[in-house]
Amino acid sequence: MKQGFRSRMDEMHTWVGVLFGALLFAIFWTGSLSVFDKEIDRWMMPATRLSPDAGRALSLDREIRPLLERRAAQSPAWTIILPGERTPFLTLSYGSEQSRKSSRILFDPDDMRELPPSLTSGASGFLYPFHHNLTIRRFDIGAWIVGVASVAMLCLLVSGIAVHRRLFAEFFTFRPRFGFHRSNLDLHNITGVLVLPFHIAITLSGLIIAFSIYFPNAYETLYPPPAETKAGASRQGETPERAFLREALGQERLPKAGRPGGVGSLDAMIAHAETHWGKGSVYLIRVNNPKDAGGNVVLRRYSADTVSKGIDNFRFAAADGRPIGNFDASPTVDAWNFIAGMHYIQFRHWPLRWLYFLGGLAGCVMIATGLFFWTRRRRKNHLAKGLAGTPLVDAVAIAGVGGLIAATLAFFVANQCLPRHPDVFGMEREQVEILAFYATWAFSLLHAGLRTFGNRRSGHLRAWRELSLLIAPLALAAVALNWALTGDHLARTLTQANWPVAGMDVLLILGAFLALLAARRLAAVLDREKLRELAHE
Repeated sequence: MKQGFRSRMDEMHTWVGVLFGALLFAIFWTGSLSVFDKEIDRWMMPATRLSPDAGRALSLDREIRPLLERRAAQSPAWTIILPGERTPFLTLSYGSEQSRKSSRILFDPDDMRELPPSLTSGASGFLYPFHHNLTIRRFDIGAWIVGVASVAMLCLLVSGIAVHRRLFAEFFTFRPRFGFHRSNLDLHNITGVLVLPFHIAITLSGLIIAFSIYFPNAYETLYPPPAETKAGASRQGETPERAFLREALGQERLPKAGRPGGVGSLDAMIAHAETHWGKGSVYLIRVNNPKDAGGNVVLRRYSADTVSKGIDNFRFAAADGRPIGNFDASPTVDAWNFIAGMHYIQFRHWPLRWLYFLGGLAGCVMIATGLFFWTRRRRKNHLAKGLAGTPLVDAVAIAGVGGLIAATLAFFVANQCLPRHPDVFGMEREQVEILAFYATWAFSLLHAGLRTFGNRRSGHLRAWRELSLLIAPLALAAVALNWALTGDHLARTLTQANWPVAGMDVLLILGAFLALLAARRLAAVLDREKLRELAHE
């Protein structure tokens, strides 16, 4: 019975890994980079490379509100995000009644100098959304694909535990001198066991925080569609989703008064909130309907000192600064906020942030080595039967792993070398960067297919090696371009303690070194395969 169960688990582990391996690698890879999304943003947006300690206390009434009144007098909402440790610049956002797209402008908080437009999506605008929804937002299709892949990941983790009898013995087994294939399997086992709790927690939390996508009618249990007015129920004409957002998450929409109005002292409102939350606790100010007598101001609490994703807020009447309500999350919502905060890791804890990053990369290694092991076990049998399964899986794995890494580096290189102009080649500059990413990824798939189907015995090794030889110069080119175009070479950024830029350069150089090391190892394996092919002939 036990043997039968383990055999079934092994079969599930194998085929779920083959079907979802490349997709899971993409999710884990972009998720690992998203741990440092704001730091990557500062590398990609040279104008934002400000010192976190350079900021000063800003007066919203004297310095910010007059600026917004000049630039966005007719805007339905103003959003002010104050400087922080990871984002040492002031952000102002405002939209218009005619357009859903809002303007987002950054300022140096020292002298209120407007920073040049970033002209890039950055990691937070592309890699981070890719991790959550593959940037396929229509009908939440991308989020559903990621959700299915996350369930597949949980199946892989659980079945992996069942398959490996000597789970903990394999944790301490790594034999790099026993050959390339043996060391790959050892690496798969080690990375699977070493961070198993992290992989389970991060995958499960990702599913939990997206519950509203996977269970879109969940709100209707507590907030039935027929509008009711009794306590705890939906307000007249309010949808169940809107009622949930208001009551559970504090996202309230107050109606306009329809009469002209103004905005009172924002500094006084912040001072009032800080008497409850503490000095420097406010990070976001949103002014709704600033020119209407029914306008209101919402202050959001800075939550980087806790794991939980903070959603507490204070609300004031815009005209006179009178407090009109505050929202404190319930214990149930706080539990959800803790899970969300654990997944998003926006709290201030740098050692733990690095552990998250390394844990994500360990997941990438586990997935990549698993795909490599599958094709190695079946190659001889598939070759004898003339089956196309092995070269097909090889091509997808090579493009999904090496190709994705090369595409990410092409994204970084394009960011550095494209002209700092809104339009490039007749397209928005940020779209050209993203096009470079997808074009490189598509090229890697074509290249891998030609190699693996062209030589079914050793073409996969040649494809892996050639992609490694592409990754190394791309990584070094990104570092060199950053130095040449911004002047921020590694010695300078280390001396100035510009850790985000220095860290990015160091990781790129380290990545180039590992790619060259892999290419050298693959060359030796390829030479042995050629000798076997000659002997076989």
